[in-house]
Amino acid sequence: MAYTSVIPVRRLDRAVKYVMNKEKTTAVSLQDALDYAANRDKTEQSCFESSYACTLETAFADMRQTKERWHKSGGVQGYHLVQSFAAGEVSPELAHQIAKELADRVLGGRYEYVIGTHLNTGHIHSHIVWNSVSCVDGKKYRSNYKSYVTEIRAVSDELCRKYKLSVIDTENSNHVAKPYAEWLAEKNGQPTWRTAIRHDVDEAIQQSLTWRQFLNALERNGYEVRMGRKYPVLRPPGKERFVRFKTLGKRYTPEAIRTRILYPQFNRCFVENLPRVQYGRLHGGKPRRKLTGLRALYYRYLYELGALPRKPRRPSYAVRQDAYKLEQRIRQMEFLSKHNIDTLEQLETYRKALQTEIGQLLTKRKQLSKTDDVQSQRESVNTALKQLRQEERLCRKIAEHSLEVQQHLTEARRDRAEQQKQEQERARDRRPDITTR
Repeated sequence: MAYTSVIPVRRLDRAVKYVMNKEKTTAVSLQDALDYAANRDKTEQSCFESSYACTLETAFADMRQTKERWHKSGGVQGYHLVQSFAAGEVSPELAHQIAKELADRVLGGRYEYVIGTHLNTGHIHSHIVWNSVSCVDGKKYRSNYKSYVTEIRAVSDELCRKYKLSVIDTENSNHVAKPYAEWLAEKNGQPTWRTAIRHDVDEAIQQSLTWRQFLNALERNGYEVRMGRKYPVLRPPGKERFVRFKTLGKRYTPEAIRTRILYPQFNRCFVENLPRVQYGRLHGGKPRRKLTGLRALYYRYLYELGALPRKPRRPSYAVRQDAYKLEQRIRQMEFLSKHNIDTLEQLETYRKALQTEIGQLLTKRKQLSKTDDVQSQRESVNTALKQLRQEERLCRKIAEHSLEVQQHLTEARRDRAEQQKQEQERARDRRPDITTR
């Protein structure tokens, strides 16, 4: 069972010196211990150290020379990888061999490296330190979460399986890198743009008895599916890029979907719930008059997203793709309702008033002297400025996003009309042909 971790190195000389520590890379065998007990003059030691494109004695100088040759002496100097094994699972020779194969495959012969397999703790572990600048073409090594998962950890696990060693298999083993905003939203239980895709896949599974019916259901909803490749992909309607099935989660791989179709009683459909909005948050109770303008636009948009008590029969993807923006749209709707703003002209008037207040507070803050007796006044001015700037920024966002909301609602109406037309055509096709005699 190998555990790996990668650390960027700012002081390359210290990292190389640590890896080449003779006290940690020298092994004393049982035979050595017996010989030592019998005759202290006959101890025998075996050293586990290796290097590539540099010598062990001058590794740091060789790496520094490479940086100077390519004029890339700044930034991250190198990388330090630690590969640890469970106690008693691997011999020092095998651990060192795995470390060499790992370094060769990950670095591809382009970066100088040194390896030291340490035996001074209860578990054998190898240290690999390599230059951040390639000795072949001068390009810098790029380390991130995706490269770690798809290269370092994947190769390490593959080598462990090759040599019949155990592999750490966790819930996150097959995860790939994702944008921070998406990761944070999923961590907080909020919907992301993939929520709409999962919802459509779940609906298609419920409507299907076979895999072909499932693909047809996705295609009727505007999806394009490509299966003849290593990683099957699908493309939502209106999007340019394809999405791999496996990135949607373990329940959305082609194998898992086939299982859910064949055994629906054991695979209850799970659809991520959108946060619900109460009428009171938007109106202080049920609306007494018909909404118009921007408030009506946003109200319809939240209805299409399924955030209001009455939900549409089937929300359009054009709207549901923005599910991860739901909280932002709710705040905008609450702002419009709070200040009774229905038109862009009213919104612009309110924004200019905010700008005037901001200018007055900035003038007032400049006039305050930097003394302790006015510190509290300065803090209150800064607090008021922060709130006004937030509202002014919100006004600009509403003016910008309202056009986007209008466009998505137009697409939703067009999709719904096309869907109704298709349902009517299918109903006519199913109608029996009655002829008179």
